[in-house]
Amino acid sequence: MNPRRARLTFLASAALACAGVLSAQVPAARDVVKPTAYASFEPVARGKEMQIAVVMKIRDGYHVNARETTFDYLIPTDLKAAELPAGFKAGEVSYPKGTLHKFNFTKDKPLNVYTDTVVLRLPITVEATAALGERHIALKLHYQACSTDVCLPPVTLPVDAVIHVSAQESHPSHSELFQKQ
Repeated sequence: MNPRRARLTFLASAALACAGVLSAQVPAARDVVKPTAYASFEPVARGKEMQIAVVMKIRDGYHVNARETTFDYLIPTDLKAAELPAGFKAGEVSYPKGTLHKFNFTKDKPLNVYTDTVVLRLPITVEATAALGERHIALKLHYQACSTDVCLPPVTLPVDAVIHVSAQESHPSHSELFQKQ
C-alpha cells in the first residue's frame, strides 16, 4: 500500500473511532430520564381520590428544565394524562420547585432545573362507575435534557400507571412518595 493511501486509511479509521466514542458519550434523549409511575393506593376503592406519582430519575451530569422555566423559550417539563379509562378523572399535575444552577452557556443567569430524582404528582378520582380490576392510565412525559455541554432534542416518553380498582377497600401504598392520604 502506498504511503498516501495508508495515511488516508488511518485518518478515516481514526475519524470513525472518534465518532463512535463521541456518540457513545452522548446518550439518546429518551435514555436520560427513567420515569416510573406509582399509585398511592393498592388497591383503590371506587369513589376514592388518589394520586399517581411519576418518579423521574435523571442521569448524572444532566438536567431537565423545571416546569417553571427561567426563560420563555426553554421547554418545560410536562406530564399529561394521554388516555383515561371510563370512570377516572384527572386533576392538575403538581410539579416540584426546581433548583437554580449556573451553566457556562447561560452567562450569569441561573436556570431553574430538575436534577437527580424528581417526583411529579397527578391527582386522580376513581368514580363509583369505574370498572373493577386492573386499569391502565396512559401518561405522557415531555422534557428536554441538557448537560453542561449539549442540549438534546425534546422528547415525549410514554408512562404506564397501573391502578387496581376494588369494590370496597383501599390500602395506602408507597407512603414514601405521598403525604398522608
